[in-house]
Amino acid sequence: MAETDLGTGSLGAASLEAVFDADNHYWEPSDAFTRHRDPAFADRGLRVVEVDGTLRYLIGRQPHPILPGPGDAHPRPRPGALHDYFAGRSDKGSVGAELASEAPAEHPEWFNRDARLVCMDAQGVEAAWMFPSHAVCLEGPMQPDIEGSLEVLRAFNRWLEEDWGFAYQNRIFGVPYLSLSDADGAVTELDWCLEHGARVVSIRNGPAFTPDGTRSPADPMFDRFWARVQEAGVVVAPHAGFDDGYREVDEAVAHAWGYRASQRAGDTNAINLSEPFVQMVMKHRLVQDFAAALVSHGLFERFPGLRVAYIENGGTWVGPLLHGLALMAAQNPRMFRTSPVDQFVEHCWVAPFVEDSVEELAAHLPVERILFGSDWPHAEGLGQPRDFLAGLGAFTADDQRRIMVENARQLTFG
Repeated sequence: MAETDLGTGSLGAASLEAVFDADNHYWEPSDAFTRHRDPAFADRGLRVVEVDGTLRYLIGRQPHPILPGPGDAHPRPRPGALHDYFAGRSDKGSVGAELASEAPAEHPEWFNRDARLVCMDAQGVEAAWMFPSHAVCLEGPMQPDIEGSLEVLRAFNRWLEEDWGFAYQNRIFGVPYLSLSDADGAVTELDWCLEHGARVVSIRNGPAFTPDGTRSPADPMFDRFWARVQEAGVVVAPHAGFDDGYREVDEAVAHAWGYRASQRAGDTNAINLSEPFVQMVMKHRLVQDFAAALVSHGLFERFPGLRVAYIENGGTWVGPLLHGLALMAAQNPRMFRTSPVDQFVEHCWVAPFVEDSVEELAAHLPVERILFGSDWPHAEGLGQPRDFLAGLGAFTADDQRRIMVENARQLTFG
C-alpha cells in the first residue's frame, strides 16, 4: 500500500504507511448466535426473541442487562460519538440521539468483510484484529448455565469463521471467543480455531466460571489449554466487555460505602447503569486483578512462550499493577523465580484507550509493548482510526511506526 500523508501540526510533516489496528469491531447480526447452535440448546443461554415486533436479546425470560438486541435490528451509534464523554470533556446530558442515529442497512462495512476491506482502504488501515461487539458481553450474564453458555460461544465462533474469517486475505483477523469453563473443552475449541486459521483468540479477563465455582485462569487445572496456546504461538487477547464475574465485588464495595446496590434499579442504559461512585472505584479493577493473577499464579513461569495482549481495557492500570507486583515480590522473596514486573513486560502488550495518554503509559511499558487500537466503529472509540496518531506527538517517527503498525504486525505474523 502507498504511504499516506497524515498531515501536519504537532506531528510535523510525518507520514506513515497504512496502520495495523488491534481493536476493530463488527456488529453481530440476528443469526450470529443461532445459525450454528445445536437445536437442543435453543432455549438456553442467549435467546434472540421478537418482542413487540423487534428482535431482542433475552437470557431466560429477562432482557440482557445492557444489549437491546442484534446489531442489524437496532439503530447503531455514530462512530466516535462518546469519545469526548469518556475523555471527560462532556457529561451524560450532552449524549444525544447520535447513540442511535445510524441505520444498520446503510453500513454494510459493519456486517460484510468485503465491504469492510473497501472501508479499510479508505481509512488507511492495512489490517485489523476484529473483535465482537456483543459476544464479549455474554459469558457473565449467561451464568450459571455453563453448558448453555459454552454452546452459544461455540456457535458464535462458527458464525465468525464463516462470515468474517480468522485471517481473511491476511487483513481481517476475526478473533474467536474461548471460555475456560470446561478445561478440556477449551483445548478442543482452541484446536478447531487453530485448524481454521486463527492468529488471535480472546478469553474473558476475569475469573473463570467452572462447575465448582470461579477459579483463576492461571490455575494449573487450565495448564493443558495454556500449553496448547504456547505450542501454537497464538496470541491471547482479553477484551473488555460487560461482566458479571465481579458482581459480588461490586456489591460489596457499594454496601461498604452506604449504597443499597452497585446498579440503579430498572435502568438498562449502559451509561447510566452503575452508581457513579462505585463505577469510579471499580474502574480497571477487574483487568488489573486479572493481569495480577496471571503473573502471581505462575502462568508465565510455567509457560515462558505466552503472549497476552490487553485490548480495550485502557492503560492507566499498568503503573499501579507493576508497583504492586514489585512490592509483593520484595515482601515475599520466594514467591517468584524471576521479577514479576519483568514477566509482565516480557509477556504482555497493552492497547490504551483512545483518550489515554500514551506518553504516560510509556513511562511504565516500553513502546515495543504498546498497541494501537481505535475501537472503530464503536461510539467510545475514534471516528477515524488514524486520528490515534495525534496523541503520539511526543514519540519519534520510529516509535510511532512501532505502535501504529509493527507491534500488532509482529504479534500476528510471528
